[in-house]
Amino acid sequence: MKKLLALGMSAAMAVSALAACGNNSSTDNKTASTGKDTSTTQSSNDSSGEKVLKFGVQMYSDGLIDPASQTNEAWNYMRFGIGESLFKFNDNMEVEPWLADSYEVSEDHKTWTIKLKDGIKFSDGCEMTASKVKASLDRLKEEGPKGSSTPEKYLEYEAEITADDDANTITIVTQKAYVDLTGNLANPVMAIVDVDDTKDFSNETIGTGPYKVESFKDQVGYTMVANENYREEVPYDKVEILFMGDASAKAMALKSGQIDLAENITNVSDIKDFQDNDDFTVDIASGVRTGFSWMNQNGVLKNETLRKAILMAIDYDTICESNAIGGLYTAGFSVLPSTLSYGYDKLKNPYAYDVDAAKKLLDDAKIVDTDGDGIRELDGENINLKYVSYENRLLNDFSDAHAQYLAEIGIGVTADYGSSDDQWSKLVAGEYDLNNNNWTTVGTGDPTEYLANWYSKSEADYCGYKNDEYDKLYEELLAEFDADKRAEIIQKLQQVLVDDAVAVIDGYYNSSMIYSKNVGYAHIHTADYYWLSTEITPAK
Repeated sequence: MKKLLALGMSAAMAVSALAACGNNSSTDNKTASTGKDTSTTQSSNDSSGEKVLKFGVQMYSDGLIDPASQTNEAWNYMRFGIGESLFKFNDNMEVEPWLADSYEVSEDHKTWTIKLKDGIKFSDGCEMTASKVKASLDRLKEEGPKGSSTPEKYLEYEAEITADDDANTITIVTQKAYVDLTGNLANPVMAIVDVDDTKDFSNETIGTGPYKVESFKDQVGYTMVANENYREEVPYDKVEILFMGDASAKAMALKSGQIDLAENITNVSDIKDFQDNDDFTVDIASGVRTGFSWMNQNGVLKNETLRKAILMAIDYDTICESNAIGGLYTAGFSVLPSTLSYGYDKLKNPYAYDVDAAKKLLDDAKIVDTDGDGIRELDGENINLKYVSYENRLLNDFSDAHAQYLAEIGIGVTADYGSSDDQWSKLVAGEYDLNNNNWTTVGTGDPTEYLANWYSKSEADYCGYKNDEYDKLYEELLAEFDADKRAEIIQKLQQVLVDDAVAVIDGYYNSSMIYSKNVGYAHIHTADYYWLSTEITPAK
């Protein structure tokens, strides 16, 4: 017997002119390559009566938008309102339909038949058929291994996908059972693209979202225009997506009127100023993100005593409550946020802040300073940790604070701060000792995919960690379908990681959007895959 889950009715289609499929390119090639001057566009409404939004964002992966290439590119594709996936998450991280209408799953959870919504069109006017959805998913198999978005984490390459255009369904048959494939298909990497008609996946990928690319200027941003084929009314005629170097730049641009909307301004003083100013609105979502620094066990941090001492040397509560962080993070010691229902309150932290105990731990292990230069030595070499970080979500502030605490126990740190792309490439290459970043922990609806970062058989094991107990528990998690039993396993997995001192935990982050009076409404979602959407509307 099959389990049938109806996920909602098809959205009413907006009336639009029928564009010739494949002949309505989303971007003029000449304009895309040369860019355009965005400084003349007026906020809210320009002199021609167009409704225009200026949106300041952090630049990831040079602003590229190919979901098959890099994870950040997939997020760009969805965050910029270009692409959508078959399913999405609400603010309770529950799966809801998006391009899908309903699905059936077999008893063994290996056959998933997905009914697509009728009448969906890509921005070039092409109808989103089952065959086109299959082509999009098939492309991930072909292009995924060439990049770092690792689509096989969400859908195994061995899966067989068939399309029935008459029934408007796709059927996915997998070799392994998935607890909930719909959550995996909601990830931005799995967003649907018009493979046949997209000519430039880097900057002109054609999707089904409310906006499409008009032009792109390298290191500056995108000019987006409303998708006239969208199934709902699109609030803005044009959106200027402007890349901002850091939180300070976004705050200054918002205060000066250069932009109307900004995501994730993280300067505490700026946030307080905006909250106290009636001309701005601050929208904050309860977070499911963890800021954490990987410890590379392929280098000097393979020494477990050193890792434990590092954790004991840092006062995380004081950092999170400092003026620099200002409560934007909640301190914690596990890789999963304390707000999630995975037994955080039952976990034990053996490495609570205790500087004297950290020093004793190192002394007892003969990790000492023998030449009086203030830096301890291991295997005859000064311990000088290469700390990779980047300026977003206060990561550099955390890294600076960590370095100061570590200096107190004789551990040297050399900062290697660059862009988010630098951080990612050095993580994948293993060119770091500590590597600070910020991850969504339940990106597929639960933390299974995130916890694969420490599963030794996963391609996402970037830190050389291996623990047979962890691997066994993780494999049990993959095979377990009962929600209560899964939660118990996840609690055990967390405790193993805590005991093994695998990461320096910054804390648990809350995302935000801040907007001026030119905007009537904007919202940051718990799963911050969704930025530019039809929810963001101009002021009346």
